[in-house]
Amino acid sequence: MKEPISITALSSISSLGDGAAAVWNSYLDKNHRFSKLEIGEQHVWASSLSEEIKKSIEALRQSDHKYKDLDDSVLFAIYTGRKVIEKAGWKSESNFGVNIGSSRGATSLFEKYHQEFLEQGKSSTLTSPTTTLGNISSWVAHDLKSKGPEISHSITCSTALHGLLNAVAWIQSGLTDKFLVGGSEAPLTPFTLAQMQALKIYSREMDAHPCKAMDLEKNQNTMVLGEAAGLACLEKGEKSNALAVVAGVGYATEPLEHSVSISTDAQCFQDSMKMALKSADMDEVDAIVMHAPGTIKGDLTEYNAIKKVFGDNLPFLTTNKWKVGHTFGASGLLSLELGVLMLQHQQYIPTPFYQNKGEQKKVETVIVNAVGFGGNAVSILLKSPKR
Repeated sequence: MKEPISITALSSISSLGDGAAAVWNSYLDKNHRFSKLEIGEQHVWASSLSEEIKKSIEALRQSDHKYKDLDDSVLFAIYTGRKVIEKAGWKSESNFGVNIGSSRGATSLFEKYHQEFLEQGKSSTLTSPTTTLGNISSWVAHDLKSKGPEISHSITCSTALHGLLNAVAWIQSGLTDKFLVGGSEAPLTPFTLAQMQALKIYSREMDAHPCKAMDLEKNQNTMVLGEAAGLACLEKGEKSNALAVVAGVGYATEPLEHSVSISTDAQCFQDSMKMALKSADMDEVDAIVMHAPGTIKGDLTEYNAIKKVFGDNLPFLTTNKWKVGHTFGASGLLSLELGVLMLQHQQYIPTPFYQNKGEQKKVETVIVNAVGFGGNAVSILLKSPKR
């Protein structure tokens, strides 16, 4: 990277809570945030927003007639966007870019409008504008009255961190100094659930831990879906109010062997981590927040990739999906948030399944990983800001 980029604010909503204090307190306890929900005609494990947050989202929907027909994924992002720019001290109508993506987009509205089409043979007028993926960033930019570029993309489960990559490129090009980035996902719908079950990766666990992310000895897949939005404010240079500094970025895609798989040693992760490490030595990395979706192959291949890169000197390894589930396009930003919180609080957050070895030193440098279907990996190198 030409120069460091500061993360000056973070905000998220998920089953972990609303706001940094609530999220950190959730990480400090040993309980997951899953509940049995009725989705369609099934009762399954899922990770949903609290009733209090849902009431806030509904109040947002009713606050403006233009918002009444928007998908939850858009409203999640608008709600979180307002909070995060306030934390950063950014004013509305200022020149900042927006890149907020989603893996699935407007899942609820897609299913609603498609069902209407099957029953009536015609489509609702609002179908197209309310279900396009660009809908998220454009509505957030409208709500915040930003004057910078508006971008939305979908790169499956690594969407949010690809948004960060794109923002880094914009900032380093000199075209803008600030970018709002992240992901938003509202996937708790019957058809989305059915897709994961068809892949045979959804959790059927009945014990204390529905999702066994980073349990490297599990004998069945345990992915659990969650709804969330996570956003970050990025600014050029190292700012005095920086929560953390983006010191390196890496990305890689590997040739497809199967539409939803990656290689045994996750070559894409090896390459993305090595690229991110160009500005740091491997022995400087204190922790890695893994993607680790709770599937047998997904968890193990990423672990194998880390061993290939770091050898026997493994950093502290963790993930949040055993607690909050897989939030698809938002998941990378929730992982980034965990990495930043560990840097801020100088405390490692373990999982119930993987036992880290060695002395836990001060947390100064963290790698955050994300990958999507087919092997499009991203690695972000975070460092504590200089004070």
